[in-house]
Amino acid sequence: MMHVSTVSPALRGSLRDRILRALRRYWPLYLMAIPGMLYFIIYKIVPIFGAVIAFKNFTIKKGIWGSPWAQPWYQHYKYFFRSPSNVRIITNTITLSLGKLVVGLLPPLIFALAISECRNKYVARAIQTVSYLPHFLSWAVVYGICLTMLSESTGVINGLIKSFGGKTIPFLTSNKYFRGVLIGSDLWKNLGWGAITYIAAIMGVDTTLYEAATVDGCGRLRQIIHVTLPGIRKIFVVLMIMNVGKILNVSFTQVNVMMNDSVRQSGEIIDTWIYTEGLGKLNYSLSTAVGLLKSVISFMLVFATNRLARKWECAIW
Repeated sequence: MMHVSTVSPALRGSLRDRILRALRRYWPLYLMAIPGMLYFIIYKIVPIFGAVIAFKNFTIKKGIWGSPWAQPWYQHYKYFFRSPSNVRIITNTITLSLGKLVVGLLPPLIFALAISECRNKYVARAIQTVSYLPHFLSWAVVYGICLTMLSESTGVINGLIKSFGGKTIPFLTSNKYFRGVLIGSDLWKNLGWGAITYIAAIMGVDTTLYEAATVDGCGRLRQIIHVTLPGIRKIFVVLMIMNVGKILNVSFTQVNVMMNDSVRQSGEIIDTWIYTEGLGKLNYSLSTAVGLLKSVISFMLVFATNRLARKWECAIW
């Protein structure tokens, strides 16, 4: 016992000394990290405690802790799942999320492979620069572009259809086409930006592997299949895990800007329903409850996807 009591303070002192030495040596780096840490503490960690209003009948006057508890505790979840539009908005959310998941992973990968295989590097850089510029446009501007191109009365595409004697297509006012417009506009906006990560990963593949494949008689296509894709598969899996975590978070801004009453049947998602039923009617407990449910499901999806990736050792090629 005497031996343990004499060693432990020394160990504690040694650990304390190492921490102090690290603080004295790297204090500029820790100082630079403080604003980022404060941001996450204030805007990410502290609001977690406010999630308790998902189980209360919250009113601004009584505050978070003064508001009475919901009876039963799952009252707001019961209201959400018994809503007449429940099945429709969940179906729309999952359909749009899966569509965006596919176009957010595969087309940028194919686009990145095409740019990396371009022999003229100046042309490749020009295409890459032009392709990611739409990412910086707001959804209001993107909707204006869609309106110019797809409007049934004044749109460029429908104008071409009419000039050839065809019948105009209501892209923006038909439930049949609206989901495709949402997914397609998202692809156009984020294609170049999503390809940046893949291009960086492709540049990091060992060039000696390509040389060995050339010696073995592999053409460019076989080099892509057997060298490039296996070399970037971990990046693909990481991006897939991150996108699966956002599978219930269809862009609220995009849908809210582009949706109208004619396409509400196919375009309304969970977030727009929360905005209307929760924030529009000042039912903050309902919006918090549904948001908390989405977060829990997203966490479970990320955890399950990560476990599958580890179990299969990323052997998806």
